[in-house]
Amino acid sequence: MNSSEIAQEQSSGWNKFVEFINKLGFNPLGLSLLIIIAALPASIPYFRQEYIVRWMIMGAFLAAQSIAFDFTSGYINVVNFGFAALLGVGAYASGIFSNVTPFIAVAPGLNPWISIWLGAIVAGIVGFALGILTLRLRGIFAAVMAWFLGIALMGLVNNWTALTRGPLGMNPRKFLETTDNLPYFYIIFTMMIGIYITLKLVTRSHYGLAFKAIGQNLDAARASGINPIRYLVFNFTLSAFFAGFLGGFYAHYFGSLTPSTLMHTSKTVEILAIAYIGGRGSLWGGIAVAFPFVFLIELLRTNFSDLPGLHLVIYGVLMIIIMIYYPGGLAGFYNWIKSKVQKK
Repeated sequence: MNSSEIAQEQSSGWNKFVEFINKLGFNPLGLSLLIIIAALPASIPYFRQEYIVRWMIMGAFLAAQSIAFDFTSGYINVVNFGFAALLGVGAYASGIFSNVTPFIAVAPGLNPWISIWLGAIVAGIVGFALGILTLRLRGIFAAVMAWFLGIALMGLVNNWTALTRGPLGMNPRKFLETTDNLPYFYIIFTMMIGIYITLKLVTRSHYGLAFKAIGQNLDAARASGINPIRYLVFNFTLSAFFAGFLGGFYAHYFGSLTPSTLMHTSKTVEILAIAYIGGRGSLWGGIAVAFPFVFLIELLRTNFSDLPGLHLVIYGVLMIIIMIYYPGGLAGFYNWIKSKVQKK
């Protein structure tokens, strides 16, 4: 085999690899960056520090939430202001199913690795109900309905003290007995990748085409033969399922749950900002934004502790800039640069 044949075979193998990862929603650059992020805590001493690992855990946690949030807002054009409440439903359900203490009315004592899936199912059922409730609503009206449901869920958790302990909070069992944060980073990082691949495959199927059609013009989508009820409910259910799944991780990582710190609307606004700055309808944009933002916000909190809520101001300013100059967010800016490079 001569050198030209070897080069041709290598090129063919690389093209097959690129084609394979493209099907999963990655390109070589994005996959390389994810591998680098995954390797940082294990290979560089600075990133091995416990507080840095915790920042990276929060980065992956927020990124995973932005993916599930963007699945609804970026495709069917409904801003789910009850997203944090769905996350809380999954967290509390998982914590209750795994409870072994006498402080809560029930104590099934299930393993957290099992209860996290049950919490996701409970959140998915609530998402199904939310999808049904918003069928006749569009735009801001659907968003307000989701917000009202979120407030109702937070009130329910806050007042059902026999099951949730309300404002006193509950302390779910942790996944692992170790105090080391590194295993938790790889758990949430794997969850983030799994959620991204799953939702990316869904959006690249006929479901994704239907979502986009509904998001752009529901009446036109219905006229073209798309059943909006089926796709809207499916979208809300799947997004809520993954929100609850992530809520279960929160419960069994932090080991502490209170309604105000987990289910407040401000938590949804934070995810909304990350998803929109990353680029609506991209799914991957939130991943690219979440990690550097967590480091920036934590540094600001450390150095400007007398200015609480400063990160929300920064989110607001960045969103204004994005809406005016780059409506497509970081993903839109990347696609613009990519098209310019390809034309040369």
